[in-house]
Amino acid sequence: MFSLVNRVAIVTGSAGLLGKAHCRALAAAGANVVVADLIEKDCIEIANALGEKHLGIVLNVTEADSIKNAKEIILQKYGRIDILVNNAAINDMFENPLLGAKQSMFEHYPLDMFNKCLEVNVMGMFLCSQILGSVMAEQKSGSIINIASTYGIVAPDQSLYQNKNGEQVFYKSPAYPVTKSAVIGFTKYLAAYWGNKNVRVNSLSPGGVENNQDDFFQQKYAAKTLLGRMADADDYQGAIVFLASDASAYMTGANLVVDGGFTTI
Repeated sequence: MFSLVNRVAIVTGSAGLLGKAHCRALAAAGANVVVADLIEKDCIEIANALGEKHLGIVLNVTEADSIKNAKEIILQKYGRIDILVNNAAINDMFENPLLGAKQSMFEHYPLDMFNKCLEVNVMGMFLCSQILGSVMAEQKSGSIINIASTYGIVAPDQSLYQNKNGEQVFYKSPAYPVTKSAVIGFTKYLAAYWGNKNVRVNSLSPGGVENNQDDFFQQKYAAKTLLGRMADADDYQGAIVFLASDASAYMTGANLVVDGGFTTI
């Protein structure tokens, strides 16, 4: 029931750390994987590494024409779309780290950064679901997996971002938690809307992934989890395959939390 043989899956934001892991998991389960991101060369390289039956394409989740073009390419090659992983997202990056602590404060947080996060994390998910998910609704089968976050469930603990001297290196800004909460809300909406089309829509809320963060952050984050560590990118492969496959055939509108116990206490 975990097999994805002959199914077609598209992963947005495929060139990122988790995106690559999601692609590997779906490919290992037998799916034809469409690796989609902003730089075509990277997507093609990732797809080729997965095997010859996979496809790398350029896709900008904030542009409807780009998504429509991707849809036509996928349908021409495979004839169907069975799985959509809405993984593309951005997190705040401050150009000047010395100013990051001040700019990330709610009182000073730039509106353009808030809007950009909304555009990619929420509107991008909306557009991809509308354009690509409609193929599933017409087929009357499919699985949409929206990548949320623990910060869509609980508020950021700002003390995680204080160094060993107690200095606030930066604040987790409002945009990411707001947009990831929206992912969970949109998931419930779409699950209800397309339930009669046999299109299942669920969200996955991963915990923090170890990725060369400062030692003080890794140690503090690990201490807040029940398993005592940050996640590895591959820790979510089982959850992705579960949500994509018939193993979760009676599951829709749910938010699957895989966070090492971060949100438990």
